[in-house]
Amino acid sequence: MRDTTIEQAGVAVAAHAVVHIYRTEGHDVAALSGVTLTVSPGEVAALLGPSGSGKSTLLQLCAGLLRPAAGRLTVGGDDLARLSPTELDEFRRVTLGMVLQGADTNVVPYLNCADNVRLARPGLSATQVSDALALVGLPGYDDREVTPLSPGDLQLLALAGAVAHRPRLLLADEPTSKLDHASRDIVMEAIFRINAELGTTVLLVTHDPVVAARMPRTVTIRDGRIGAEGRSGEEFAVISADGSLPLPPDVLADLPPGTLLRVLPEPDGLRLVRAEDDDAATD
Repeated sequence: MRDTTIEQAGVAVAAHAVVHIYRTEGHDVAALSGVTLTVSPGEVAALLGPSGSGKSTLLQLCAGLLRPAAGRLTVGGDDLARLSPTELDEFRRVTLGMVLQGADTNVVPYLNCADNVRLARPGLSATQVSDALALVGLPGYDDREVTPLSPGDLQLLALAGAVAHRPRLLLADEPTSKLDHASRDIVMEAIFRINAELGTTVLLVTHDPVVAARMPRTVTIRDGRIGAEGRSGEEFAVISADGSLPLPPDVLADLPPGTLLRVLPEPDGLRLVRAEDDDAATD
């Protein structure tokens, strides 16, 4: 029987005013424009938002694959921008597990399942490989060939390779992309099981509203900033580090650019009132 004792807790991820800039066709494009976000150890959270909003960029920054142009990003207290290449390699080897978008990206088709896990994590024992496959829902798949596997099983295999070393942080970019509904649910169950049994912090990117609805916490990125957060199905606006407050899209639909608002303190919070409506009420 596999030992399910949590050997190590997940790590905290903390971004403060993080900026990342891409250079493209002679122009600077800000993929992230001052993101401030904290994910607690052992938490499961999803990054949401339209294509190009900066979700995958933030995930790559958390993996140490990119460095922020400004701001500070720490994982487990380590400032990733200050780590040397050797220290980053050690961080990814020990602390991090990562699943890229698209199952085919994460596996080698001419290797069997066990060899794929060993390729992702060299030095594992046969027992560690078997335990990783069992953890994600592929018990006894060690000698199975990869080619006949379904897309859902391929993604489970990718997860096994990502977590076989019992990482403290799992990053997953669209882990249910292009999967049917049944496979999507199985992959999500495996991710929640990894979190529960290993204590691993999980941060994933998704476009799938069904996946988002199952997440205990969601963070929506719009135009390179945190636009909203969801907790247990309820969405909240988030005040940015610079004091700005991105409003929900349905509110913005009724408030064209340039609208003047009064921010009125209330006993249980704040109330936003259009200046023209407030003025008309007092005439």
